[in-house]
Parts: sequence; C-alpha cells; structure tokens
Amino acid sequence: MIPNDYSVRINGIAVHVRYSESSVNDIFLPFLRSMTALQKRLGRRILIMLAAPPGAGKSTLASYLEMLSRECQDTAPIQTIGIDGFHRYQDDLLTHTAVRDGKEISLVQIKGAPVTFDLKRLTERIKKIAAGEKCGWPVYDRLLHNPTDNAITVDSDIVLLEGNYLLLDEDGWRDLRRYADYTVLIRADEALLRERLISRRIKTGVSEAASREFVDFSDMENVRICLGKSLPADLTLRIDGNNDYFDEKIR
Repeated sequence: MIPNDYSVRINGIAVHVRYSESSVNDIFLPFLRSMTALQKRLGRRILIMLAAPPGAGKSTLASYLEMLSRECQDTAPIQTIGIDGFHRYQDDLLTHTAVRDGKEISLVQIKGAPVTFDLKRLTERIKKIAAGEKCGWPVYDRLLHNPTDNAITVDSDIVLLEGNYLLLDEDGWRDLRRYADYTVLIRADEALLRERLISRRIKTGVSEAASREFVDFSDMENVRICLGKSLPADLTLRIDGNNDYFDEKIR
C-alpha cells in the first residue's frame, strides 16, 4: 500500500503532511513514471526543476516524491535537492543592504528574497548537476540560519531541484531554465500561503506577532514575486487548503 501520510524534517523543522489518494494516484505517480520514461529515453541524468512560492510545501513534496519513487517498483529512484543552501550567510546579510519602498534596509530583513541568494554559486552548481557530474550540494538549517556546504552528494540519474525562483523571469534567474529537462510550477492562493508561512515561522521559536510582521513585510512580497513573475512550466499544479493537488490544465 502506498503511504500518503508523511513525516520529515525540512530545514531543521519537523513536518507532517497527509496527501490525498487522488493527489498520489492521479498526480504524483504519473509524474514519477513519466520522469522514469524520460530518463530512459534520453539515456543520461535528467534535471527536473520544481518552482513554487514560499509556503506551498515544495520542499516537503519533493522529499515525499523521493520516498515514493523508491517505494514503487515501476518508478526509478529520484534524488531531491533544494536551492535554500544557497542563501547568503547571515553575516553577509547583516552587513549588506537593499532598497525597498524607497528605504535602504538590511538584507536580513528580507531574507528569502531573490537578492539574498548567491545566484552565481547556484548557477555554477546547477551546471555540474546538468552535466551529470557527481558533486556536493549545500543544505540550509532554519534553526542555525546558515547553510552547510557539501552536506549531501548528488549522484542520481534523476535529480529534482526545488526552489522559489527556479522559473523567475528576471535577469540571471531566467537562465537557469535552460539546464532543466522538465519543469513544474505549483500555485496557491495568497491567503493560504500567508497562514502557512506564519505557522512555519512560529515553529522556529519566533513569537506570533513577530512572525506575522516578518511574513507580511518580507515573505508575502516573495510570494507575489513567485506568483506573478514565474515563467510557464511543463506541468502546473495548484494546491488547495486541504493539501490536494490539481493539474491546472485539467481542472
């Protein structure tokens, strides 16, 4: 029996999710089977890019898909990685600034925005992944507030890379798409994402009031960037408040 209850630790935070049977059987498994077929047809490593706004559960979904790919006999195992390990280090964010709404602010106040990622380093590592190289990959811990480089080794024939801005239609970011063999975009309503983001921040030990303030000032701007400025994907999914996924082309 295919499990649809899933518990995992994402960026240092314990997460439990329950996916509907329709999401698993109608969306996730067909996707994994098609990626298995694509890799066999091309005869080399394939790179899948999964983009979604903050709070959409992309990291948890990616982890679940990796587990699912290893549980099923008719799907090849995939390896999932994320771009969060390319956050700039906290010391760097504290000593550099950006302008928002006409005011100069510390980058740490908008941590998670595109400018707070080391795009050059991310691009260099993605090139290695796309070229089929075995290489190290960083991870990010929300409790430590810093990435750890080469925490994992990428060596799979099917690699799924998840991140907010992988399909962002902005200079530098839009160039990443050329390295992908297949792209996925997840969409959701802003209100749903806001509540999820507040809840997630509270779990890191931040007060509810401070969590709401940060989410409204920083995270929701990033949500709007992702929802409004992402390029079209090969597969676009929508998630609702019940954690059900739907193919936007079919629904």
